[in-house]
Amino acid sequence: QLQLVESGGGLVQPGGSLRLSCVASGFSLDYYHIGWFRQAPGKEREGVSCLSSGDSTNSADSVKGRFTISRDNVANTVYLQMNSLKPEDTAVYYCAAVHITRRSWPMVSSCAPNRYDVWGQGTQVTVSS
Repeated sequence: QLQLVESGGGLVQPGGSLRLSCVASGFSLDYYHIGWFRQAPGKEREGVSCLSSGDSTNSADSVKGRFTISRDNVANTVYLQMNSLKPEDTAVYYCAAVHITRRSWPMVSSCAPNRYDVWGQGTQVTVSS
């Protein structure tokens, strides 16, 4: 059974940092493109940052220079380091993956949520003073 489990969310003040983790089980992340997505109340889910199996990345303009996606294939874990957090970053954050033979990197590099197949349950991030 393919499963992704996110953790690391919480309440943080503006300007603070959080690191989200996403542990994969039932499959190896070596053969998947992966991404972080978020959904704020009343808004559509959007791509935050995506990472190819070959470590190419693409991030939303709103988070460039503040958020960094990375992976540890030994730990089978994906991370999202979030710095200089803003209230508008408040959302439920999800990780997701798609096998490299199902869709190539050019097909998923835009970080569109509908291009990713395996999803975690999400972790809440709230940025507030």
